[in-house]
Amino acid sequence: MRYEGTIYRPPSEARSLIVQVTVGCTHNKCTFCPMYKDKKFHIRPFDQVLEDLKEARCDYPRVDRIFFADGDALCLSTDKLLNLLNAVRAIFPECRRVGVYSRASHILRKSDEELISLREAGLGIVYIGAESGSDEVLLRVNKGETAEQIKNGVQRAERLGIQASVTFISGLGGKELMEEHAVKTGEMIGEMGASYVGLLTLMPAPGTKMFEDIMSGVFQPLSMLEVEQELKLILTNADCQKDCVFRSNHASNHLVLSGTLPKDKDRMIMQVVRTMMSNDMK
Repeated sequence: MRYEGTIYRPPSEARSLIVQVTVGCTHNKCTFCPMYKDKKFHIRPFDQVLEDLKEARCDYPRVDRIFFADGDALCLSTDKLLNLLNAVRAIFPECRRVGVYSRASHILRKSDEELISLREAGLGIVYIGAESGSDEVLLRVNKGETAEQIKNGVQRAERLGIQASVTFISGLGGKELMEEHAVKTGEMIGEMGASYVGLLTLMPAPGTKMFEDIMSGVFQPLSMLEVEQELKLILTNADCQKDCVFRSNHASNHLVLSGTLPKDKDRMIMQVVRTMMSNDMK
């Protein structure tokens, strides 16, 4: 297998075969993200990817899941994606699911017919970095998408039978936009109907614009207590109408939550409250 640069994948793809079909991220301008700064976006030739798949077939007797890296492989044309998915089906007939990172805008650019054909060819899940439900926060971090676009992209994927796993970043609004970020994020979680939601906590990375803003005092990060208060607000405003698996179990989270909304909402809120009370007594 050949890889260019550092490879990233969602935590739930830890046991998947990682196949790099694109290099880098088409946007690569978010102020908080250091992941693809050392890469210039380009598409790997199909023949190279095919060689990697055939090599992996020799190395692994069984592959249940495959993840197409890098940053947003759904930017590829539907024809190119179908060629890749058909190759996976031919070489790994036992593979039950292929996953990709995607920007919501790339979902919205494809027709219903295209998305259905991708689903039928094996695309089972898209991972979307929503980051925030607040348009002001998204604008400040240079996300390049609106909250409405992200919500619509998630809803469209789910409606057409492709699961969406959506991540948000606690603390992304800083002290100034803490409440707006929390309330709008909770509302988006409730409205968009994603199968999975993951919550990370902001970890400023050296070399990013966000890190520079923190060092200069332009951006004021949240304290641990404020992160907990924000988390309580997010959950309080997350009125999901369908089951949504919720996790805050990333390495960046100091409070681990795991449950399904809406049925575990009250339990998880109480877990946050107990943690806040415990920390307040220290």
